[in-house]
Amino acid sequence: MTNASETVKMTVDQFATAGNQAFKDGVEKSLTALNEVNAQGKRNMEAVTASVTAAAKGAEVLGAQVVAYSKSAFEAQVAQAKSLSTAKSLQEVVELQTAFAKTMMETYIAELNRASEVVSSTVKDSLRPLNERATSVVEQFQAAR
Repeated sequence: MTNASETVKMTVDQFATAGNQAFKDGVEKSLTALNEVNAQGKRNMEAVTASVTAAAKGAEVLGAQVVAYSKSAFEAQVAQAKSLSTAKSLQEVVELQTAFAKTMMETYIAELNRASEVVSSTVKDSLRPLNERATSVVEQFQAAR
């Protein structure tokens, strides 16, 4: 009977040791996975921050560009009003206004092209960190398979 009870005790001890080890391994794997999820979250937040920063810089550049254009357009309109007031004939008024309208349209189109370039580069710059994170996550999922 002693031999049987020792065998039972030894078997229970083995199961307990194996169970404890399995539990410990499971906790360690869970903690490792949790740490990786936290690291992923941190990297994602850094990417979002970089993206928002790039977008804010682009908006700042675009805003400064719009203010500068508005100021120059206003100054050109004031100068045009002065030149129109000194015109000596209706023909001269028409010529001055036609030249002014052509110049302002060309300036507007050039400014619009510059603004489009700023918006395009801002979008690229702001999406770059997010694309890099998405690529990284996809690569990690593929590597985990």
